[in-house]
Amino acid sequence: MDITLELMKHSVLEGERILLRPVGLADASDMFEYASNEETTRFVFETHRNRAMTEEAIANYFMAAPAGKYALVVKDTDKMIGTIDIRPNLTDHIAEIGYTLNKHYGGNGYMTQAGKLITALAFDVLKMEKVFAMHDILNPASGAVMKRLGMQSEGILRRHKVFKGRSCDMAYYGILKEEYSRQAREY
Repeated sequence: MDITLELMKHSVLEGERILLRPVGLADASDMFEYASNEETTRFVFETHRNRAMTEEAIANYFMAAPAGKYALVVKDTDKMIGTIDIRPNLTDHIAEIGYTLNKHYGGNGYMTQAGKLITALAFDVLKMEKVFAMHDILNPASGAVMKRLGMQSEGILRRHKVFKGRSCDMAYYGILKEEYSRQAREY
């Protein structure tokens, strides 16, 4: 299976209230709104100091290799409120997901819906055996999303990452294909 081809065939995913689509330079204003907020970026990436930094991030990360990287857009308003991406490992049949959400849109179920679309893509299309995600243990809100996706805590990776000069302990969560299939049958 050509994973990149499959991801490009599924570059737009639609949920009930959200749309996942490629990130483009037209998203710079919406992304800068949250990327310049230290509270939002505290655990995920360097805070953007200006719009040019946001445009560079979009061009160099999202547009240079767009497969599996999505803008999270609220359908009613067409506002881009975050990003989510999937990083499949074909050798091990596992995929990692990562996400960022504008703090003003938290608690509305948008990221959970986006995560469910990405998890379905991983298992149903890409034929992965496991989907996992990690979060800094100081960011339990991210872990709450993982739990809502049906992921189980698999442990803490101690001092797993150095970020913004701090050695971080990372909580590791995962869901197996059979667990995902069982949940899908229950709904």
